[in-house]
Amino acid sequence: MDSHLIYTVLDLLGTFAFGISGAVAARQQRLDLFGIATITFIVACGGGIVRDLCLGTLPPAGLANWRYLAVSLVAAAWVVCAYPTVRRMTSPVQLFDAIGLGLFAVAGAKKALAAHAGAEVAIVLGMVSAVGGGVLRDVLLSRVPSILQREIYASAALVGASVEVALSHFGASSAWTPWLAAASCILLRLASLRFGWRLPANGNEPDKRLF
Repeated sequence: MDSHLIYTVLDLLGTFAFGISGAVAARQQRLDLFGIATITFIVACGGGIVRDLCLGTLPPAGLANWRYLAVSLVAAAWVVCAYPTVRRMTSPVQLFDAIGLGLFAVAGAKKALAAHAGAEVAIVLGMVSAVGGGVLRDVLLSRVPSILQREIYASAALVGASVEVALSHFGASSAWTPWLAAASCILLRLASLRFGWRLPANGNEPDKRLF
Protein backbone atom coordinates (compact mmCIF):
# COMPACT_ATOMS: atom_id res chain seq x y z
CA MET A 1 0.00 0.00 0.00
CA ASP A 2 1.28 3.46 -0.92
CA SER A 3 2.85 5.32 2.03
CA HIS A 4 0.84 8.47 1.35
CA LEU A 5 -2.39 6.47 1.26
CA ILE A 6 -1.53 4.82 4.59
CA TYR A 7 -0.88 8.23 6.13
CA THR A 8 -4.17 9.61 4.77
CA VAL A 9 -6.14 6.64 6.12
CA LEU A 10 -4.48 6.92 9.54
CA ASP A 11 -5.10 10.67 9.70
CA LEU A 12 -8.75 10.47 8.68
CA LEU A 13 -9.47 7.54 11.03
CA GLY A 14 -7.78 9.45 13.83
CA THR A 15 -9.86 12.50 12.96
CA PHE A 16 -13.03 10.41 13.17
CA ALA A 17 -12.05 8.80 16.49
CA PHE A 18 -11.12 12.11 18.10
CA GLY A 19 -14.26 13.65 16.61
CA ILE A 20 -16.39 11.05 18.38
CA SER A 21 -14.62 11.66 21.70
CA GLY A 22 -15.18 15.40 21.33
CA ALA A 23 -18.81 15.01 20.29
CA VAL A 24 -19.60 12.66 23.17
CA ALA A 25 -17.93 14.99 25.68
CA ALA A 26 -19.84 17.97 24.24
CA ARG A 27 -23.09 16.04 24.33
CA GLN A 28 -22.48 15.13 27.96
CA GLN A 29 -22.16 18.86 28.67
CA ARG A 30 -25.55 19.40 26.96
CA LEU A 31 -24.24 21.74 24.26
CA ASP A 32 -26.49 22.58 21.33
CA LEU A 33 -25.92 21.17 17.85
CA PHE A 34 -23.64 24.03 16.77
CA GLY A 35 -21.62 23.68 19.95
CA ILE A 36 -21.25 19.93 19.44
CA ALA A 37 -20.16 20.41 15.81
CA THR A 38 -17.66 23.12 16.81
CA ILE A 39 -16.11 21.11 19.63
CA THR A 40 -15.97 18.04 17.39
CA PHE A 41 -14.06 19.85 14.65
CA ILE A 42 -11.63 21.53 17.05
CA VAL A 43 -10.89 18.28 18.85
CA ALA A 44 -10.67 16.24 15.64
CA CYS A 45 -8.37 18.62 13.78
CA GLY A 46 -6.61 20.65 16.48
CA GLY A 47 -3.62 18.36 16.94
CA GLY A 48 -3.09 17.99 13.19
CA ILE A 49 -3.26 21.74 12.67
CA VAL A 50 -0.59 22.33 15.32
CA ARG A 51 1.57 19.61 13.73
CA ASP A 52 1.27 21.16 10.26
CA LEU A 53 2.11 24.63 11.59
CA CYS A 54 5.25 23.21 13.21
CA LEU A 55 6.22 21.59 9.89
CA GLY A 56 5.51 24.80 7.95
CA THR A 57 2.69 23.18 6.00
CA LEU A 58 0.42 26.11 5.14
CA PRO A 59 -2.49 26.15 5.13
CA PRO A 60 -2.81 23.17 7.51
CA ALA A 61 -4.55 20.13 6.05
CA GLY A 62 -7.29 20.36 8.68
CA LEU A 63 -8.31 23.73 7.23
CA ALA A 64 -7.43 23.28 3.56
CA ASN A 65 -8.79 19.78 2.94
CA TRP A 66 -12.60 19.45 3.02
CA ARG A 67 -12.35 15.78 4.02
CA TYR A 68 -11.37 16.67 7.60
CA LEU A 69 -14.39 18.91 8.09
CA ALA A 70 -16.62 16.27 6.51
CA VAL A 71 -15.28 13.49 8.72
CA SER A 72 -15.68 15.59 11.86
CA LEU A 73 -19.28 16.46 10.92
CA VAL A 74 -20.05 12.79 10.27
CA ALA A 75 -18.65 11.94 13.72
CA ALA A 76 -20.78 14.65 15.33
CA ALA A 77 -23.91 13.54 13.47
CA TRP A 78 -23.35 9.89 14.42
CA VAL A 79 -22.99 10.75 18.10
CA VAL A 80 -26.10 12.95 18.09
CA CYS A 81 -28.20 10.32 16.31
CA ALA A 82 -26.86 7.30 18.19
CA TYR A 83 -26.30 8.92 21.59
CA PRO A 84 -28.59 6.51 23.51
CA THR A 85 -26.39 3.65 22.26
CA VAL A 86 -23.14 5.53 22.84
CA ARG A 87 -24.20 6.43 26.38
CA ARG A 88 -24.46 2.72 27.27
CA MET A 89 -20.80 2.17 26.36
CA THR A 90 -18.17 2.07 29.10
CA SER A 91 -16.20 5.36 29.09
CA PRO A 92 -16.79 6.20 25.39
CA VAL A 93 -14.76 9.43 25.57
CA GLN A 94 -11.68 7.61 26.88
CA LEU A 95 -12.13 4.70 24.46
CA PHE A 96 -12.30 6.78 21.29
CA ASP A 97 -9.68 9.16 22.68
CA ALA A 98 -7.27 6.22 23.04
CA ILE A 99 -7.95 5.14 19.45
CA GLY A 100 -7.39 8.66 18.14
CA LEU A 101 -4.26 8.97 20.28
CA GLY A 102 -2.62 5.96 18.65
CA LEU A 103 -3.64 6.81 15.09
CA PHE A 104 -2.56 10.44 15.34
CA ALA A 105 0.75 9.58 17.02
CA VAL A 106 1.70 7.43 14.05
CA ALA A 107 0.23 9.75 11.41
CA GLY A 108 2.08 12.72 12.90
CA ALA A 109 5.37 10.82 12.99
CA LYS A 110 4.92 9.62 9.40
CA LYS A 111 4.16 13.12 8.12
CA ALA A 112 7.21 14.52 9.90
CA LEU A 113 9.41 11.80 8.41
CA ALA A 114 7.96 12.50 4.96
CA ALA A 115 8.93 16.15 5.45
CA HIS A 116 12.52 14.97 6.10
CA ALA A 117 12.45 15.90 9.78
CA GLY A 118 14.84 14.10 12.13
CA ALA A 119 13.81 11.14 14.25
CA GLU A 120 13.53 13.25 17.43
CA VAL A 121 11.35 15.83 15.69
CA ALA A 122 9.13 13.11 14.23
CA ILE A 123 8.58 11.53 17.65
CA VAL A 124 7.79 14.86 19.30
CA LEU A 125 5.42 15.94 16.52
CA GLY A 126 3.74 12.55 16.64
CA MET A 127 3.06 13.15 20.32
CA VAL A 128 1.89 16.73 19.70
CA SER A 129 -0.50 15.53 16.99
CA ALA A 130 -1.88 12.90 19.33
CA VAL A 131 -2.39 14.90 22.52
CA GLY A 132 -3.48 18.19 20.92
CA GLY A 133 -7.09 17.20 20.33
CA GLY A 134 -7.62 15.79 23.80
CA VAL A 135 -6.07 18.81 25.48
CA LEU A 136 -8.27 21.20 23.49
CA ARG A 137 -11.36 19.14 24.31
CA ASP A 138 -10.68 19.17 28.04
CA VAL A 139 -9.75 22.87 28.17
CA LEU A 140 -12.81 23.97 26.18
CA LEU A 141 -15.10 21.87 28.38
CA SER A 142 -13.47 23.08 31.64
CA ARG A 143 -11.89 19.73 32.48
CA VAL A 144 -8.37 19.06 33.72
CA PRO A 145 -6.49 17.69 30.67
CA SER A 146 -5.33 14.08 30.95
CA ILE A 147 -1.82 15.21 30.11
CA LEU A 148 -1.68 17.08 33.45
CA GLN A 149 -2.99 14.23 35.62
CA ARG A 150 0.02 11.88 35.68
CA GLU A 151 -1.86 9.53 33.37
CA ILE A 152 -0.12 7.40 30.74
CA TYR A 153 -1.30 9.68 27.95
CA ALA A 154 1.45 11.69 26.29
CA SER A 155 3.88 8.90 27.18
CA ALA A 156 1.66 6.38 25.35
CA ALA A 157 1.72 8.66 22.29
CA LEU A 158 5.51 8.84 22.56
CA VAL A 159 5.67 5.05 22.53
CA GLY A 160 3.51 4.80 19.40
CA ALA A 161 5.47 7.49 17.55
CA SER A 162 8.79 5.97 18.67
CA VAL A 163 7.81 2.52 17.39
CA GLU A 164 6.88 3.98 14.00
CA VAL A 165 10.11 5.99 13.74
CA ALA A 166 12.24 3.04 14.89
CA LEU A 167 10.67 0.67 12.36
CA SER A 168 11.19 3.22 9.59
CA HIS A 169 14.78 3.85 10.68
CA PHE A 170 15.68 0.15 10.58
CA GLY A 171 14.01 -0.38 7.22
CA ALA A 172 11.15 -2.48 8.57
CA SER A 173 8.47 -0.05 7.40
CA SER A 174 5.69 -1.74 5.42
CA ALA A 175 1.92 -1.64 5.08
CA TRP A 176 1.41 -3.26 8.50
CA THR A 177 3.99 -1.39 10.64
CA PRO A 178 1.90 1.80 11.16
CA TRP A 179 -0.95 -0.32 12.52
CA LEU A 180 1.47 -2.12 14.85
CA ALA A 181 2.81 1.22 16.10
CA ALA A 182 -0.71 2.59 16.59
CA ALA A 183 -1.77 -0.57 18.42
CA SER A 184 1.17 -0.25 20.83
CA CYS A 185 -0.05 3.21 21.85
CA ILE A 186 -3.74 2.29 22.02
CA LEU A 187 -3.18 -0.86 24.07
CA LEU A 188 -0.82 0.90 26.49
CA ARG A 189 -3.33 3.70 27.02
CA LEU A 190 -6.27 1.32 27.51
CA ALA A 191 -4.24 -0.93 29.82
CA SER A 192 -3.24 2.06 31.95
CA LEU A 193 -6.92 2.99 32.32
CA ARG A 194 -7.93 -0.59 33.06
CA PHE A 195 -5.23 -1.28 35.67
CA GLY A 196 -4.82 2.24 37.08
CA TRP A 197 -1.23 2.72 35.96
CA ARG A 198 0.11 6.20 36.57
CA LEU A 199 3.47 7.88 36.18
CA PRO A 200 5.60 8.18 39.32
CA ALA A 201 5.55 11.37 41.36
CA ASN A 202 6.99 12.69 44.59
CA GLY A 203 4.85 12.40 47.69
CA ASN A 204 3.11 9.75 49.70
CA GLU A 205 0.01 9.22 47.57
CA PRO A 206 -0.48 5.48 47.01
CA ASP A 207 -1.05 4.49 43.42
CA LYS A 208 -0.22 1.83 40.85
CA ARG A 209 2.94 2.99 39.14
CA LEU A 210 4.07 1.87 35.76
CA PHE A 211 7.75 2.18 36.75
